[in-house]
Amino acid sequence: MNIFNSTMQILYEDNHILIVNKASGEIVQGDKTGDEPLVETLKRYIKERDSKPGQVFLGVVHRLDRPVTGVVMFAKTSKALSRLNAMFAAGEVHKTYWAISRNRPAAASATLTHYITSVERNNKSYATLKPKEGAKEARLAYRLIASSDRYHLLEVNLMTGRKHQIRVQLSSIGCPVKGDLKYGDKRSNPDGSISLHARRITFIHPVSKQPVDVTAPVPENDVLWKVLEEGAETAEQ
Repeated sequence: MNIFNSTMQILYEDNHILIVNKASGEIVQGDKTGDEPLVETLKRYIKERDSKPGQVFLGVVHRLDRPVTGVVMFAKTSKALSRLNAMFAAGEVHKTYWAISRNRPAAASATLTHYITSVERNNKSYATLKPKEGAKEARLAYRLIASSDRYHLLEVNLMTGRKHQIRVQLSSIGCPVKGDLKYGDKRSNPDGSISLHARRITFIHPVSKQPVDVTAPVPENDVLWKVLEEGAETAEQ
């Protein structure tokens, strides 16, 4: 595992793909804040590491919200970028998330279907149970995989990819993500993160056609994540 600063880890790399474990606070792609996005940080790193004389190509394939941690994949070639874009559109890339909530869901597992409307003005999404004009269908499946005395760990599999989908759908069933004030949690996390982690990504490599399965370690400086991870591993045994 290659650590190139104190917070980020390269989880997988070959000639076509780079997958990293994103830290909370990083933005994947440039936005109105003007902060350096992760894609540019990685370009600088690759240029220095490999002593590349020209510009480094690195394509953004998907994104994670700024306060979210975990797996983010980039394309190192235009061939990989176009093929990965098509695979995401076809639902051929599978992502698993872990979310911590203060509240235990009424059902230990369920599939949720909502209709989500995103409002740019306040950068927020709203979910309804019935279709409405301009709303997009959002589906996910979750299961409760561990609990402590005060918190619960949910494993979430996305079936669609909508803005803030996991955050708004879990909030809609009374289980806002820990630290997510925007979607109803009562206290922020000290570091400004929310307790949502892109845990795993699986897909068939767009060039080699071999299966790729990458898991991102949970934030190492967060004791609660470690406790719930151990609880999940114990429950599986």
